[in-house]
Amino acid sequence: MLINCVVYQDGQKLADIDIADISDWLAKPGCFIWVAMRDASAQELQKMQEEFDLHPLAIEDAAHGHQRPKIEEYGETVFIVMQLLEMHEGEVHVGEVHVGEVAIFVGRNFVLSVRRGSQQNFLGVRERCEREPELLKQGSGFVSYALMDAVVDRYFPLVDTIEVALEEVEAQIFERGAARWNIERLYALKHRTSTLRHAVVPLLEVVGKLHGGRVPAVCMASQEYFRDVHDHLARINGAIDAIRDTIATAIQVNLSLVTIEESEVTKRLAAIFAVSTALAGIWGMNFEVMPELKWAYGYPMALGVIGSIAGLLYWRFRRRGWL
Repeated sequence: MLINCVVYQDGQKLADIDIADISDWLAKPGCFIWVAMRDASAQELQKMQEEFDLHPLAIEDAAHGHQRPKIEEYGETVFIVMQLLEMHEGEVHVGEVHVGEVAIFVGRNFVLSVRRGSQQNFLGVRERCEREPELLKQGSGFVSYALMDAVVDRYFPLVDTIEVALEEVEAQIFERGAARWNIERLYALKHRTSTLRHAVVPLLEVVGKLHGGRVPAVCMASQEYFRDVHDHLARINGAIDAIRDTIATAIQVNLSLVTIEESEVTKRLAAIFAVSTALAGIWGMNFEVMPELKWAYGYPMALGVIGSIAGLLYWRFRRRGWL
């Protein structure tokens, strides 16, 4: 569905227009069109392809979704795909990171964004740009930067949420009996971190195309802004690497603690059975003169002593928290 379709001139909003009028406004000098769509149908995308003269391969990628973050050039048009990540409150424990997508077509005098599978919107980005007409004068280059910057900035809260959850696990890592629960949470955090990494790393690899060296003409005037996006991605990637290293270390520590706890339990159980084995060995010696040999209750008495001592040791170990 169409969210808005607005034409600008010299950084100022002129009017909301119909889709059918896009090509007419594009022909007017000094005009810039910004279109936003959500979960667009194939027919809507086909109409946009006709109005903006977009490449069919880029339209196909935007229609199908599930694309790897990337930046591609089709003639004078730049095609950008980024992942939109959402984690609702409390999902750090039991839920998953929801992955959406936004495809952005950037032309000489237009920007078309197609959001798919996400509740996040870019209304705040449009309001911010309209408050800064001097920057909006730069046209499609600055708008594409503003959209990319909004997506990347929304990755930071996810990093913070994962770091807080990881600190909680680390604070409980040496609590007795919590190892299994800690490992489950660590693997869940590892999965969320991998999802975030899949959104950041490919984008970090290609965003360098938009600043320094041979830059697409539509992005030429906004290179320093795209450099800022690259810096943010580098910071997030560094934080992801640190989180992954911490998770790997924490998992190894937990596995070591599990091994140590199992070894200690085995030793204490061995102590209980060692006493029983010693008593059984004493009564099993083949001496002729043993008081219990001729006593009718000698066998039950021996079993009772062994069971009582084993039970006493087990009770003491449980009381001390050793078992």
